[in-house]
Amino acid sequence: MQEYDIIVLGTGFKECVLSGLMSLSGKKVLHIDRNPFYGGESASISPLEELYKKFKVPGPAKSMRPGKEWNIDLIPKFFLANGQLVKILVHTDVTRYLDFKVVDGSYVYKTGKVHKVPATEEEAHTSDLMGMFDKRRFRKLLLFAMNFDLRNPCTYQDVNPQKTTTRDLFSSYDLGLDVMEFTGHAIALHSSESYLDQPCVETIRRIRLYAESLSRHNSSPYIYPVYGLGELPQGFARLSAEYGGTFLLNKAVDEIVMENGKVTAVKSEGKLFHCKQLICDPSYVPNRVRRVGRAIRAICLLNHPVKNTHDASSCQIIIPQAQVNRKSDIYISVVSYAHNVTCDGMYIATVSTTAETSNPEKEVQPALELLEPIMQKFVSVNNMLVPNEDGRKSQIFVSRSYDATNHCEAECEDIKDLYQRITGAELCFRGSQRHQSHNSDDE
Repeated sequence: MQEYDIIVLGTGFKECVLSGLMSLSGKKVLHIDRNPFYGGESASISPLEELYKKFKVPGPAKSMRPGKEWNIDLIPKFFLANGQLVKILVHTDVTRYLDFKVVDGSYVYKTGKVHKVPATEEEAHTSDLMGMFDKRRFRKLLLFAMNFDLRNPCTYQDVNPQKTTTRDLFSSYDLGLDVMEFTGHAIALHSSESYLDQPCVETIRRIRLYAESLSRHNSSPYIYPVYGLGELPQGFARLSAEYGGTFLLNKAVDEIVMENGKVTAVKSEGKLFHCKQLICDPSYVPNRVRRVGRAIRAICLLNHPVKNTHDASSCQIIIPQAQVNRKSDIYISVVSYAHNVTCDGMYIATVSTTAETSNPEKEVQPALELLEPIMQKFVSVNNMLVPNEDGRKSQIFVSRSYDATNHCEAECEDIKDLYQRITGAELCFRGSQRHQSHNSDDE
């Protein structure tokens, strides 16, 4: 009979991050995955032929070969350079196993065209997103956010961060609707308009995070792993193994064994593995989760950069919901041979959003039009699932499905929340920034 502190089911990047953190803190961890590969729902598919097989599409074309040079993320996510995931990577020293490259730029859609989100003072001066007076007001708002310190009321400038709404904050700087839109959606990364009537403290924090991330590399606030997001779960799996974690891939999970409402073991292919706690993704416990929406993703293979992105080899494009009469934003992430995820001269553009109708593919049409011509498209619609309970009673801790955004902030909140429920302690970061600057390629 084998005893473990924690069993982890699934090798999605959230499960692998938690597994690494638990192993690092001295827990005895066993990882079981029904798949023969790492990453689960958030895997990188390689070679290219496997993606065509997965979506039952004939191909690929000869011009896309060799297929082994492709690593296609099913759920691509960019990292803010000063965001929580990078802090976790530095804290755990997983940066040893990963290399990053800066994403070329961040763009926002306005009145049918893609515009660059200003990344420097010079870009702000020449940006056609704002008029001359708006540029001054926008700069004042940025300076306020950068100097803001929740612990120091002297930095509040007559703003009550817990009571003043974001709408009132923007009004106090006399920002026009266009500036409010790209600030809220492309900088603060809110995915709907509800933030406008909530206390402004969260928006100030997000603007500051974006600006701090941008100051690390100047061209954009985002970084992305060389060879794709699939490198992340593998990096944390290596960390876990280094601290005694055990991995069983390609193993069916027959049963989660409970006693008095609490998990005691997992049965896999006739063997019983005992544990005190269980971490898993929603697919392993369908009776313990509920649907809160659907995410549509369209992976598009291109042989050209996206128009109006200054021939960027990688970029993020956000289509604010009001621009296309929706309730939630549409996201486009573009990566290419520059990140070693395609063969030379090819690009992968992934469109994603929260589905709002019974015809999700029609909802992303404005984004697909920006990418034309598209060589091949692979569309998936997935349920977004959340756990029914916090897991403290059953000791079964279930992660949330990946949301439709193309950055990692919501996923990091889920990791931190799960960590706190599992351990009873807050996830605190330590470690120098040495690894981060060493491993990030911002040439």
